[in-house]
Amino acid sequence: GLKTDSNNPDAALTPKGQGGRNLRVFAVYVLSQRGKPLMPCSPWKARKLLDAGKVRVVSRTPFVIQLTSASGETVQPVTLGLDPGYAHVGLSAISDGKELYAADVQLRTDIVKLNAERTSYRRTRRSRKTWYRKPRFLNRKKSDGWLAPSIQHKLDSTIRLVEGVKKILPLSKAVVEVAAFDIQRIKNPEIAGVGYQQGEQAGFWNVREYVLFRDGHTCQHCKGKSKDPILNVHHIESRQTGGDRPENLITLCKTCHDQHHHGAIRLKVRPSKGFKAEAFMTMVRWRLVNRLREMGYATEHTYGYRTKSGRIALELPKSHVHDAFVIAGGNGQKRLGENLFVQQVRKCNRKLFKGARSHIKNTAPRYVKGFQRFDKVRWNGIECFVFGRRSTGYFELRDLDGNKIHASAKAKECVLLESAKTHLLERKDGDSSRH
Repeated sequence: GLKTDSNNPDAALTPKGQGGRNLRVFAVYVLSQRGKPLMPCSPWKARKLLDAGKVRVVSRTPFVIQLTSASGETVQPVTLGLDPGYAHVGLSAISDGKELYAADVQLRTDIVKLNAERTSYRRTRRSRKTWYRKPRFLNRKKSDGWLAPSIQHKLDSTIRLVEGVKKILPLSKAVVEVAAFDIQRIKNPEIAGVGYQQGEQAGFWNVREYVLFRDGHTCQHCKGKSKDPILNVHHIESRQTGGDRPENLITLCKTCHDQHHHGAIRLKVRPSKGFKAEAFMTMVRWRLVNRLREMGYATEHTYGYRTKSGRIALELPKSHVHDAFVIAGGNGQKRLGENLFVQQVRKCNRKLFKGARSHIKNTAPRYVKGFQRFDKVRWNGIECFVFGRRSTGYFELRDLDGNKIHASAKAKECVLLESAKTHLLERKDGDSSRH
């Protein structure tokens, strides 16, 4: 049968990390008999309650227990600091005396590419000789407050993270860092007057004409040495993810353009970083605050310069968790000593699972020897995740940093700790938070 120790309190309270090093749990979250969050307790007290049968295990990471009998529900004020971002979200919950929760969440960044793939699949399907219906996509209207799907997903994900903390801690207030970015001034600090009002593309028919003018109607690879009079505008990064921004476009002659796409030459230009993070914060900063207020959270906001000043005063290195601690009002409280690193993944990738919808040959079934992709397992005393599966029962194991633990571990050597879910959680020492 399938090995599992997901409810083993000894294994959960003192799990082994990479290389067999113990990571001590610094806080155990407690729920009342009615399921309401109480103040956390120490691992020592949690073990005593478990041995006495007065509590039951609710979840392993983070470790949550629930009382099996009625008790008092007196709690202290707990403030949650939220450092939202395009790719990372920092969370820190503090009371008057200490930090109770800390997490660094890595959000998904593949929504734009997946939506572009879905669009191409739908277009090709419509063009094939299948059943026909009149087009219905010309009468659609966007609702008030509409956001692009990738931005809406990140906003909803951030809200769900706050709700997840609310389930295990008695939050009394949330503080959110808001920021607005002037992208024109970031690109050109000296821009002013009419140039600032009209933008860099004023007077041009389209983006292509502007890019050709910007590059002097000259191939940016051969500098005109090919003598090819035909000029193309090339996407440095795929249009699916990079879009048609001028920073993602470059002028190439037809000769160099064709040679690049055939792999004969490599362009000496790096993809533009873009301003996705800045645009995201500008669009959702107040939406996030207002959504939290509408959901009943006592919500305040702060600004980045205050966070930076507080972090420097406390002599903390730059990281999402430290920023969230300062945002929550941290001014010397005892730090937790560990934080959760959370990686958001797809709930279900049908391409990887054998079935009627899969169009990829030789795929393994969803469950192999009782394990599925992204299950947390223990192999040889090391906690890791299943990232690759073979139908023969051999798995590729990695940690959330991407380090390969084993390229072909046997299923019978793996012990299931937690079943796969959209948020993969891994405990880290407090000094190992990401920057």
